[in-house]
Amino acid sequence: MSRPRGNKESEIRAALAKLRGGFGAIVALSAFINLLTITGSLYLMLVYDRVLPAQSLPTLFSVFAMILIAYAFYGVFDVMRSKMLADVAASLDRSLSGRVQAIEARIALERPEAKEQVSPVRDLDQLRAFIASAGPPALIDLPWILLFLIILTAVHYWLGVVTLVGMLGLAALTLVAERVSGRHVAAVAQAAAKRRLLADRQWRHAEIITALGMRDRLMLQWRRIHHDYLDQQATLTDTTATLSGISKVARMVLQSVVLTVGAMLVIDGKATAGIIFASSILSGRALAPVDSAIANWKHFVGARQAWARLDTLFGQVPPPVGERTELPAPSKSLTVDNLSLTPPGSQLTNVAGVSFQAQAGQVVGIIGPSASGKSSLVRGVLGVWKAAKGAVRLDAAAIQQWDSETLGRSIGYVPQSVELFAGTIAENIARFEVGAPSEAVIAAAKAAGVHELIVQLPGGYDLQVGEDGQQLSAGQRQRIALARALYRDPFLVVLDEPNSNLDPDGEVALARAVAGVKARGGIVLLVAHRREILSVVDLLLVMRGGTAQAFGPRDEVLAKLAPPPQQPPRSDPVTRDGSGGKGPGGLVVSKKAGQ
Repeated sequence: MSRPRGNKESEIRAALAKLRGGFGAIVALSAFINLLTITGSLYLMLVYDRVLPAQSLPTLFSVFAMILIAYAFYGVFDVMRSKMLADVAASLDRSLSGRVQAIEARIALERPEAKEQVSPVRDLDQLRAFIASAGPPALIDLPWILLFLIILTAVHYWLGVVTLVGMLGLAALTLVAERVSGRHVAAVAQAAAKRRLLADRQWRHAEIITALGMRDRLMLQWRRIHHDYLDQQATLTDTTATLSGISKVARMVLQSVVLTVGAMLVIDGKATAGIIFASSILSGRALAPVDSAIANWKHFVGARQAWARLDTLFGQVPPPVGERTELPAPSKSLTVDNLSLTPPGSQLTNVAGVSFQAQAGQVVGIIGPSASGKSSLVRGVLGVWKAAKGAVRLDAAAIQQWDSETLGRSIGYVPQSVELFAGTIAENIARFEVGAPSEAVIAAAKAAGVHELIVQLPGGYDLQVGEDGQQLSAGQRQRIALARALYRDPFLVVLDEPNSNLDPDGEVALARAVAGVKARGGIVLLVAHRREILSVVDLLLVMRGGTAQAFGPRDEVLAKLAPPPQQPPRSDPVTRDGSGGKGPGGLVVSKKAGQ
């Protein structure tokens, strides 16, 4: 990934700035809500100082009716504020979700090992959840403490002094919460990421774990990590609960102190009983936002950390700037020029300086022993892995000049590990194109020789394949993946060991599909281990140790790979060098190979 963009404005701040109208309304509602909180204290003061001395029931009922109206407005405004916060949070999510999804996809390609440690989608969820929670109202209400302090001081300066001392004490407690919670929230997030990573591994590899008797040992690992997570979570909860409890006790003590000071003022004839009781309630209400802020502080810290991570990722992955010049779809040639590749998350180069060229209507076979760089090479050709050095060109233009979505329409790909997605067979073949015409889907299936197989399945093209295509056999998945690769006649078709799970009928269908791409002027890159499929190849690239050992017409390259005749001939297939007739390319070859 690229470096952050320096001091450029935060995209999150820019998105929030567009919602300033909503935030303005929330702040206005908060003002009314805080003013209405004085209602209870005012009612108490009126009852003590006006109603009881006058012994007037009409006055009591009139004041009570006004208080009920005030409380009704308080409830309405509070509900409105909560709903507006939820709307603002959802609007922020909608404005950033596209960028976040794009970054998540890029991280999956460039940093697959960071799956659980880095998740912009999860960070955006955390930020949205905090905005819609009780945390922001607590923070918005904090400045209103000054209003209550002014009112108490206006009643008597000693009431203001006592309340101010309590405020400073709780402010210090808030700073402690900030420092302690930040450390524990980070520890909990790290422990949770480790737990998710191990749980995901057990889910994905359940079959091999069961077959090899590894379940108990891996469960022991999971329990160890899970217990660490529980310990960190308990520490965070205990810390937050302790700070929140201290805050509540301090507020109650402060109310009692204010009441005590008020009683002294009453005895001294400087205040009435109603004013003192109202002041006690008002002082407790003044510090209630501090209680709420401390109780929600861990969520605030988590949201702030999520914000920081998102800002970093947004800086590392700049958004597209302006309109991209749209090149015509490739139709002439593929050029790989001195290509070197380093797998994501690795420092080791596994493809070094590979060059070859193919023209429209040619099939390039790529052979070599295991771990020779064949699959890595085709990932680089497709642009899935970024080139550490060199370039890949279609019709002389580097593939980076195309938008990946646009270029994807001109590419077909069957990976070594076939992956289908939850949905119907037709949706998978059409690459989930909205409104895909049935004619194009069926044409791709026929080009792959899988139409007859599909219509014999229950539900035919509308069969739900399940996640990862679990409703189909390995061979069926591979043949449907081939149809997906051929959808809408792409120019470049890359097939990475496409016959690994095929029966003889599937092999024949594959050969016909490759011939069909060749006949319509496409280019095929065919990674192969089996010799039989090489009959459809025009050019052959031999890989070994991440480098190209040979490239040229098929028959010429195979002739170079064929071992020299052995004298005297042996009755067994093992050659004098023990290779069993295998050439440097890792295939069983002979002089007649590929004929």
